[in-house]
Amino acid sequence: MSTVPTRKRCFEPVVDHRTGLLVLGSLPGEQSLKSNEYYANRQNRFWMLMSEVIGLDLRALDYAARLQALLANGVGLWDVVAQAHREGSLDSRIRDRADNDLPALLATLPDLTTIAFNGGTAARLGLKVLGQHAERYRIVQLPSSSPAYTLPYAEKLRLWQVLRAS
Repeated sequence: MSTVPTRKRCFEPVVDHRTGLLVLGSLPGEQSLKSNEYYANRQNRFWMLMSEVIGLDLRALDYAARLQALLANGVGLWDVVAQAHREGSLDSRIRDRADNDLPALLATLPDLTTIAFNGGTAARLGLKVLGQHAERYRIVQLPSSSPAYTLPYAEKLRLWQVLRAS
C-alpha cells in the first residue's frame, strides 16, 4: 500500500523595501522545515556562499541575525513553490505543486533589480511563473547550494560571486 507524501509549505518571504536581490529556491528541504529556517541543513552551502557574496560571515550569526544581515545588504529570500507533495528533500520528488505569486511579491519591491534562482528546478519553474515579468530584471541562474548537487564548492562559489555585482 502506497502512502501519499506529506504536503509541504514554503516559508514567508524575507524581504523589505531595501531588497535589490531576491534569491529564490524551489521548496525548503526536510531539515529546513523541521527547524523552520531557510537552508538549515548544515551540508547546504547557502550561508557559506552568501557570506562570500556580501562579505560577512553569516554562519557565525544566529538565524534571526542572518536574516537581518541579508536584509541590511539588500538580499531577500523566498521559494518558487508555495506548497507541494514531496517525499524527502529532493526537487525531483516535488509533485502536485502550487506556485507562489512571484509577480505580486515583485510589485512590492521597488528597488529589486536582480532575481537569482538557487538551482535548476527553481529556475525552470520560476521563469515559467514570472513569464514576461522576468524581462524587467537581471536573471541569474545559480548552481544549487544543496549537497545533492555535487559541483565542487570552489566552482559553486565562482558562479555565485556574480551576485556581488547586484
